Amino acid sequence: MKIQSVLLSTSVLALAWSAAALAQTAPSSAPTSESASESDTDANGSEEVVVTAERRSTNLQRTPIAASVLTGEDLTNRNVTTIDQLQFVSPGATVNNFGQGIDFNIRGIGKAEHNTQTTTGVITYRDGVATFPGYFTAEPYYDIGRVEILRGPQGTFVGQNATGGAVFVTTNNPVIGGDYNGYIAGQIGNYADIALQGAVNLPVSDTFAARVAFNSEARDSFYDISGPWTGHDGRQRLASARLSLLWQPTASFSALLKTDYSYLDMGAYPADPVNSTSDPFDISANAPMAAFDRFVRTSLKLDYVTPSGTTFRSVSGYQWGRSIYAADLDGTSLGGSTFRDLVDEEIYSQEFNIISPNTGRFTWIVGAYYQHDEYEFPDGEFVIGVPPGNILSEYRLQGTNPKEVFAVFGQIGYQLTDALQVQLGLRYSDASTANSITVSQYGTPLAQEQKASFSNLSGKLSLNWTVNRHHFLYAFAATGFRPGGLNVPVGFGVPAPFDEEKVTNYEIGWKAGWLDGKVRTQLDAYYNEYENFQVTIGYPLLPVFGFELNTPNSTEIYGVEAQIEAVFGQFSLDAGIGWMHSELGEFYAVDPRAISLGPCDPATGPATASCINLDGRDQTYAPEFTFNIGAQYEFQLPNGDMLTPRVNFGHVSGQWATLFENTARGDRIEERNILSAQLAWTHGDIMATLYGTNLTDQHYVAAINSGLRFAGPPRQFGIRVVKMF
Repeated sequence: MKIQSVLLSTSVLALAWSAAALAQTAPSSAPTSESASESDTDANGSEEVVVTAERRSTNLQRTPIAASVLTGEDLTNRNVTTIDQLQFVSPGATVNNFGQGIDFNIRGIGKAEHNTQTTTGVITYRDGVATFPGYFTAEPYYDIGRVEILRGPQGTFVGQNATGGAVFVTTNNPVIGGDYNGYIAGQIGNYADIALQGAVNLPVSDTFAARVAFNSEARDSFYDISGPWTGHDGRQRLASARLSLLWQPTASFSALLKTDYSYLDMGAYPADPVNSTSDPFDISANAPMAAFDRFVRTSLKLDYVTPSGTTFRSVSGYQWGRSIYAADLDGTSLGGSTFRDLVDEEIYSQEFNIISPNTGRFTWIVGAYYQHDEYEFPDGEFVIGVPPGNILSEYRLQGTNPKEVFAVFGQIGYQLTDALQVQLGLRYSDASTANSITVSQYGTPLAQEQKASFSNLSGKLSLNWTVNRHHFLYAFAATGFRPGGLNVPVGFGVPAPFDEEKVTNYEIGWKAGWLDGKVRTQLDAYYNEYENFQVTIGYPLLPVFGFELNTPNSTEIYGVEAQIEAVFGQFSLDAGIGWMHSELGEFYAVDPRAISLGPCDPATGPATASCINLDGRDQTYAPEFTFNIGAQYEFQLPNGDMLTPRVNFGHVSGQWATLFENTARGDRIEERNILSAQLAWTHGDIMATLYGTNLTDQHYVAAINSGLRFAGPPRQFGIRVVKMF
């Protein structure tokens, strides 16, 4: 469903609230779903990181993909407690959180428009299930086994076809035959932050086990709101729980069921105008604000392994969520613009895989995927008021937006020699979207019964060379696809649908081990040809109404990324760096925030003061430079205790929130430099950690949306204690 505010430059039909969720991730105490353990061990005894992006467990250093993989312990050590902080641990990633959704982009590709019709190019999976597309992002990270951040198109494998990348979040599984074990963790910090989480493994029998995990947190607001609004101000009240059941009656069959429930009351997500000169945490407001998400997710994974080693897999998912949001749309105590919505989203998904054994010269995988995703907008629950309270000054919307995706995919790999492998993958996708809605546009009734369909054949061809056990080279060409969608009707009639996006990625990479496995490196270079970028512009005769279309010429995005992990006894280091350049093809558009009375064809213009030629502009959310580094040292104390100080630093350079690059209108998101540190003391099965995040207390803009700026978290510090049992 597509709609623009009459006063603002971008869509306001976003469906989830995503402020910071500070639930801590405890050390992993159970294996993950795709392998018997988090890592394997090479001949030298050093740990090898496992990645499951290809629906089988493979060594990251031998897999032709650019990725960052973090265990639950890594997440804690690097202060990753929310999805926002992934940008500070992986090169090329940016996360701009505006509360009811996020702009999650990898290598400048992901999500730039905020509505239910525009899907995301960075797909997030929770325990194998593609979850809510860019919304409900405040879901906390707790009892996590592994997070995989994949960069580049992911068009051949798994459920959705991702153009920018994918994030796989895998929670800890029950352990059959294990002990009754788990952990309990508590946290106290500034802003009256109190958190409690834990998990326990329950080995019910020799074929059945359960795991129960929970997370809760309460925190005061970061904001000082001068009013006159004195209601919700951004304080948090979060509660989540997960039940996992694992049944393995034979060595060849297993069934894993997981159900998550989250109640996320964020209070509000305050914001002020983009050109404000005050501190972003000091704002005024005169309209009600609210931010509340409630959702449930159930996933069922069935695996059957034949005597020959072929795996038959089924991954089923059901998700339901409700988002309630209210905002002071002008961000001041003087204006009269408001927004509120209550939206339900329901997703059914089903994936089937047949996976060959991971041995021999010839390997393969085939699969099929189906997803039904439907949004429901109840009567009277989606209202833009300018000012509110009168049908002649309100924009109201109700109805449903169902979307469906069906895909078949497969990949084969053949060892040309013991060292040289070729891989070929193909995927056919068919997507559809529909609007069945009614709109009251300032007293004018409008209706829409419209459907659009999109199909695509994407693929990947890769040549992989294992030089020796320490060095691996790859080169591939891959394509990705993101469906188009529908525009909501305005007084001009029903605008045409916008088309699908396509990405063609050319990439080379080198993964290496040095100093007898003590140092691992990844180096890659990529070139993306990005076609049909979906962007919102203004109607030339009335630009305050926006509609979404595709840029007529390709955008070029290319760059270089490098990562390093090093362990020298008690000292360890991890770092990543990314450089990226983007350049938009010729494209003419009217800035929705400007007045225009002349024609403006996206392909031909003509160029005027209001019909702007955007040729050569940067891609949105594509910072030129990203960098992260972390280091720690384990001091062994005489009594057997251990003291571990750690420092982390993440940098994301400045980026543009719109293609118009108008600094005066607040389009520039300035750089972020986030310094964090912790000091952990381990005594037997107890670990106490003093932590601090954003230690320099940088007050930075975390996102720009609808003419408002949203602040990132300020400095936070405290102590958390984990008891393993």
